[in-house]
Amino acid sequence: MNKKEDIYKITCIVLLIDQFIKFLVNKFIEINTEIKVIPNFFSIFYVRNKGAAFSILEDNTILIIVISIIFVFILDHYIKAQEKFTKLNCFSLGIILGGIFGNLLDRIIYHSVIDYLAFNVLEYTFPIFNLADIGITIGTCLLIIEFIKEEGKKKKNHEGNIKRNNKRS
Repeated sequence: MNKKEDIYKITCIVLLIDQFIKFLVNKFIEINTEIKVIPNFFSIFYVRNKGAAFSILEDNTILIIVISIIFVFILDHYIKAQEKFTKLNCFSLGIILGGIFGNLLDRIIYHSVIDYLAFNVLEYTFPIFNLADIGITIGTCLLIIEFIKEEGKKKKNHEGNIKRNNKRS
């Protein structure tokens, strides 16, 4: 199976799950309503976010849509330009794209994003988010970790080559 195909399959799976959950939240929960699942820790709290992360660029839906589309094109170009991917890269890119598409669809359809996951930890209330946000965040973190790991390997190989060349001299 082609790794590039795997990326797009993961993208579709994340997008479908994200949109299905948002459909359920939108259909069965009133907006601005909270359902406590684990008191003082986790609840489902249906809100609409008209901005990006942490509500930045609030009420700039067109700009956020354009930025999202640009990121999709950049990632797609990157995927098509690369010859090989690790399994971690495939997973990371797939969940990032799935997340971007999930929130992009919301912005196009609702002019806002459906958020519903609310957490309180040690009296800190996290901003409410959704599955698409999780995909974007975790995928990006995993890509950064993979990049750092690969750079470390390259540096180690380069240093090994220098040592071997110095021994020959």
